[in-house]
Amino acid sequence: MGIISMIIVGLIAGLLARAIMPGADPMGWIATILLGIIGSFVGGFLATMFLGRSSPSDSALEPAGIIGSVIGALIVLGIYRMVKRRTA
Repeated sequence: MGIISMIIVGLIAGLLARAIMPGADPMGWIATILLGIIGSFVGGFLATMFLGRSSPSDSALEPAGIIGSVIGALIVLGIYRMVKRRTA
């Protein structure tokens, strides 16, 4: 997957995760993109682990890849909030 498509998928997944999970997150665009990119890796790892499915390199641009990225971003956002709450 190219860097531009990774950034676009990261932005979409990060925005959707922040819209789905209630609460305020003072994140900028770069943090939202990073949230989505890390969520893509988490979602891909979970899909491989639980479904036994290895994905081709362009699967993130498919609807299942976007859904997996959003699920992964929701997990990462939840962990981020738990860590942020403990340090504050």
